[in-house]
Amino acid sequence: MLVKDIITQKLQDAFAPESIEVKDESHQHEGHAGHRPGGQTHFRVYIVSKAFIGKSRIERHRMINAALTDELAGGVHALAIHASAPGE
Repeated sequence: MLVKDIITQKLQDAFAPESIEVKDESHQHEGHAGHRPGGQTHFRVYIVSKAFIGKSRIERHRMINAALTDELAGGVHALAIHASAPGE
């Protein structure tokens, strides 16, 4: 299974989002720190969930990082997060 798919599934399970998009941007980081052959190292997440209502940007990022602990401790080098509540 691709890391992108694992991230998507874990975030769906944790936050029941209204929308989610996970982009693998590893190809944009060739030659930079953390890149490795085959990619799957740099990701960007766009997620909208009611779980983020009343939460600060930092709290939202911490929630997502907690849901992806294994991936962040493993091969994921960078994760850009765009998390919002519905209507934001």
